Amino acid sequence: MPLLVIRHAESVENVDKYNGFYQDPRPYSGTAAHAISRTIVGLTPRGFRQAQWLAEVLLQLVGPEPRVYTSTYRRAIDTAAIALPALPDGWPQQTALLDEQHYGDATYMTKRELYNSYPALAEDRRLRKHIWTAPGGGESLAEGVLNRGAEFAALVQAEIQGARTVVAFTHQTAAVALRSLLEIRTLPEILAEEQKGKMPNAAILHYELHDGRFTRTGTTTPPI
Repeated sequence: MPLLVIRHAESVENVDKYNGFYQDPRPYSGTAAHAISRTIVGLTPRGFRQAQWLAEVLLQLVGPEPRVYTSTYRRAIDTAAIALPALPDGWPQQTALLDEQHYGDATYMTKRELYNSYPALAEDRRLRKHIWTAPGGGESLAEGVLNRGAEFAALVQAEIQGARTVVAFTHQTAAVALRSLLEIRTLPEILAEEQKGKMPNAAILHYELHDGRFTRTGTTTPPI
């Protein structure tokens, strides 16, 4: 049975982040910035149409009684609600294992402000982004996000062995970590591919589990 990893549909932050979300100097604290990112940022009209497209596509991809999970961020929750509106009570389930990378006090900081505020972290952020740990309670991709991804992958294996399709609505950074784990590839390798072409909003990564190992079987991207 398959695992489908889906990046949330287009959000207002994706479209307008350099005009509204990233200001220099940032007008709010890191805690407030993270709360905005998690609870306020919703979908654009285009994102709504992408989620409607997902609803059509997923009809052909999910089997009976799929196990559907979302991050705890509004943009992922809203995407799932539109894409799979007729799930039984209790589904989808929200899990922090699928959350966006937590950028702590650096959330919505411009690079200039970040480097000036935390000069000791600048080199890792520029050259070794996967090990850079966000200040003020944030996490790194190589530890925090990857560890969460490993926990989710273990959960998926249990669900798939129960002959149910698993669908995960998540974020670009979490999808990077999941790709590294499921495809048994290094984070720098996945990030190099992302630099050439970031996973589009509402894109679906297809995986199948065989003999305890996941195999990437395809990608579906929205025409919108």
